[in-house]
Amino acid sequence: MARLFLTGGTGFFGKSMLDYRLRHPDWEWAKAEWVVLSRSPDRFVTECPRLASQIGVSFVAGDVRDFVFPEGHFDAIIHAATSAVTTLSDEEMTSVIVDGSRRVVEFAKTTACQKLLFTSSGAVYGSRTSPSCEEDGCAPTTAYGKGKLVAEGLLANSGLNAKIARCFAFVGPHLNRNIHYAIGNFIQDCIDGNPIVINGDGTPLRSYLYADDLIEWLFAILEHGESGRPYNVGSDYALSIRELAETVRGALGSKSEIVVKCKPAPGAIPSAYVPIVDRAVRELNLKVKVGLEKAILQSI
Repeated sequence: MARLFLTGGTGFFGKSMLDYRLRHPDWEWAKAEWVVLSRSPDRFVTECPRLASQIGVSFVAGDVRDFVFPEGHFDAIIHAATSAVTTLSDEEMTSVIVDGSRRVVEFAKTTACQKLLFTSSGAVYGSRTSPSCEEDGCAPTTAYGKGKLVAEGLLANSGLNAKIARCFAFVGPHLNRNIHYAIGNFIQDCIDGNPIVINGDGTPLRSYLYADDLIEWLFAILEHGESGRPYNVGSDYALSIRELAETVRGALGSKSEIVVKCKPAPGAIPSAYVPIVDRAVRELNLKVKVGLEKAILQSI
């Protein structure tokens, strides 16, 4: 039986992977043994018993930066551990990403892992006003983006069969709707019957890939991606934040008022956090299967 080690197993990516595994028993990776690293396995078991109690899934407690290596050989590692908490200091965020990646590389070498996938981020491209492709230069502006870019280098130069997924924005049932994700906030506003409040001017461009598509893309990169070669992961269907609010409201049949706090500055070019996914489509035969409105509905 194949064995998979997963870091970040109790975050959005990890929960979405475990959920996909549960719903697809004939999937090749659903038949594998999964060992999941979590800082709080007991809390996860209490909060998500359906995901945590699967046959063939076990948990180990630890911080990604200094976890005790689990015994035995692992055929694959997915390194998806990064805090979504924006209140972390820059130093702590960098440590979690970079030091955590060093520890995972060390573990991968110890267990003679055949393939390793690192979930990087579109944040490595920095502030942009047009969609990003993998050949664009990287100029990250945040500690998160800078840490991800450093970690990419660690993985690419590790001598391992290391794949890199540059992940953008997503939506799904396990997205925390109470933290800084616009689409999650908008969905929760509609459910609660509250106004949808846009703190900016509503012009930035975003795109969202549904969780099931995300999982299929990540495992395709794990299996068939070229080592050290980054692949953008996300939807290339771009819309403004204002249009997103309207789309969420329409999909959920809500009457919530949309409140835009700021007016666009004259002549300003909106920022864009949107991937060009031609490489993944061309080389790995991937595509977006779930449209945005359906993704919103399935997320609740």
